Amino acid sequence: MPKMKKVGPSRGFGPRYGSTIRKRYVKVMAGMKVRHKCPSCGFTRVKRKAVGVWLCKKCGFTFTGGAYTPTTKLGAVAKRSAHGLPAEERAKMTEAPIPQEQEQTEVGTEEVEEASDEETEEEKAGEEEEEAEEAGDEAED
Repeated sequence: MPKMKKVGPSRGFGPRYGSTIRKRYVKVMAGMKVRHKCPSCGFTRVKRKAVGVWLCKKCGFTFTGGAYTPTTKLGAVAKRSAHGLPAEERAKMTEAPIPQEQEQTEVGTEEVEEASDEETEEEKAGEEEEEAEEAGDEAED
């Protein structure tokens, strides 16, 4: 019986390098050869031109990305941090909480002032009672 011909990206490796590495290589190469979505025009016509350089065949947009994929997880995180929050989320963050915080602080300060007045009155009364007790104890001795 003749040997079966190997097909796929790892066809030239044969039994060498181990099965896990060959499977990982197949996964990376298959993902690289797939056409990806263009960030400029949105069509799936992006192909790899060189290591980390990607080109859209439809609009001619050339951009940099990962070595094997046009976008990487680290690149997505960096893009989000560079651009900051989206405008909609930023508007929600700036408009809604500010009036609520002001109302809370105004109400909170009044409550704190009232509470502090009550505490000072209670403290004064407590101190006067302690002084009276001490004076009474001294008189008994």
